[in-house]
Amino acid sequence: MTSAPLKGADLTEVGPLADGTGTAQSVRPSRPRRRGRSAPYWFLVPTLTLFAAFTVVPIGYAIWLSLHKVRVKGIGLGKGAREQVWNGIGNYTDVLNDSEFGHSVLRAFGYGLIVIPTMLGLALLFALMLDTPKARSAPFARLMIFLPYAVPGIIAALMWGFLYLPDVSPFYYLLDKFGLPQPDLFDGGNLYLSFANIAVWGGTGFNMIVIYTALRAIPPDIYEAARIDGATDLGIALKIKIPIVMPSLVLTFFFSVIATLQVFTEPMALKPLTNGLPSSWSPLMAIYDKAFLQSDIYGASATAVVLALATFVLSFTLLRISDRYTREDRA
Repeated sequence: MTSAPLKGADLTEVGPLADGTGTAQSVRPSRPRRRGRSAPYWFLVPTLTLFAAFTVVPIGYAIWLSLHKVRVKGIGLGKGAREQVWNGIGNYTDVLNDSEFGHSVLRAFGYGLIVIPTMLGLALLFALMLDTPKARSAPFARLMIFLPYAVPGIIAALMWGFLYLPDVSPFYYLLDKFGLPQPDLFDGGNLYLSFANIAVWGGTGFNMIVIYTALRAIPPDIYEAARIDGATDLGIALKIKIPIVMPSLVLTFFFSVIATLQVFTEPMALKPLTNGLPSSWSPLMAIYDKAFLQSDIYGASATAVVLALATFVLSFTLLRISDRYTREDRA
């Protein structure tokens, strides 16, 4: 009597039993059915749909607009007097030859030269201070440093804007009482300091949390070994902590560069408070001015594409340079 083959089994060997009365079958289970392998992709459908609808499609539409322009017939009145025609790279040529846009980019770089070193330097300093064993009330201090980041940018800009006004600011009142000079924070080069102060006040906390998190991930055994060798807290910070958290510093630096090129909230909120601020002070303000004040949506789209490409190239270049130095240090 032979045993019936198992349903769904893979019969690979057949031979006599030990008593010679039948055959033995070596059974190997078949592969499990591929069920539910597509389920994870279905969970991605809502995210991919929203990403396509609100990111990919607008980017594609902006590129499409940047390659067109409006042709006006006659005096521009009546049906069919304005039509959309192909313009090729004409809008991009106009952007690259626009001196006002170039000045806005230079102003953004000048603003970044003040904001980025100051903000990252304070963030690193606060993170190192909070990571020392002698730090008191560290959770409360972390919250107070991070709290300005939770304030919406427009609210922070308006709040500081009124503090800059001599008629309502308590700072100017105190300066007047003590007979100290009262600088005009809305004039000339002081505008850079005014905008930079708002950005540093609001962004230091976020960068501090990123760096502090990286510091907390360092094994404490490294510190103990360094103290046994006679290292001070300052030596540990300079020779151990800062080199280890350098990737976090590079990350925050990239974020800060991108935010600098996209500065918009601070100058746009303070513009009604002063007459010395041009409508195209920053690149994004220049795009807004061209799109909504000059009604040139095609030129604004080309300007936005140029700014996006410049941001990508700058970020990619800095990332490659950072990666090269990191590999050389490891070697």
